[in-house]
Amino acid sequence: MSALFPEEVADYLQSNPGFFEQYADLMAQIFVPHPHAGRAVSLVERQMLTLREKNRQLEYKLAELITYGEENDAISEKVHRLSVGLIAAETFQAVIHLLNFHLRDDFAVPHVALRLWHKPEGIEDLPEFAAVSEELQVFAETLSRPYCGSTAGFGTQSWFGEHAPHIRSQALIALRNGGGTIGLVALGSEEAQRFYADMGTLYLERLGEMVSAALARVTRSIL
Repeated sequence: MSALFPEEVADYLQSNPGFFEQYADLMAQIFVPHPHAGRAVSLVERQMLTLREKNRQLEYKLAELITYGEENDAISEKVHRLSVGLIAAETFQAVIHLLNFHLRDDFAVPHVALRLWHKPEGIEDLPEFAAVSEELQVFAETLSRPYCGSTAGFGTQSWFGEHAPHIRSQALIALRNGGGTIGLVALGSEEAQRFYADMGTLYLERLGEMVSAALARVTRSIL
């Protein structure tokens, strides 16, 4: 009698689910290696071990999902507080103050800088309207989503003043109004992995939209 290939045995058992009902005693007589210990166990015990491991994995996944859900709820609450504050802000200075306050205290972003391309008359001394290179303005135009990563090569590190030498990562968020780019928000951190290339940017995108809307509203009176 020729030997059966493992695939043939597997195919037969899959095609004949009643096999172990007809030969129930085999379940206790056939032994297979324990998945962790160096001993053999019956098929019944091995099946129980497999089910327990799957249950542990499901419990871990569930706990992970619950944690993510709680984190998202907390972030959503912070975004809501910021949005309410920006809606209530009546002046340009109030918008800048609220942005810095909420990002620092709620989101633990230590350094925030903002630049707008068009400077209204009479407020030349504000750093938010300091000159920005044409290259950086073109780069901002191309941003379909916030940039996260190193500060090298952008010229934005100087925006963080005396903290500039210590900034290791940044997020750059384009500000838009009427389809055109009007400026950039830069978030800086001393941690190299605080803002990294593959991180999610959904909330950063929402931040850019909220700040853009608030600035468009309060700057109308001074433009």
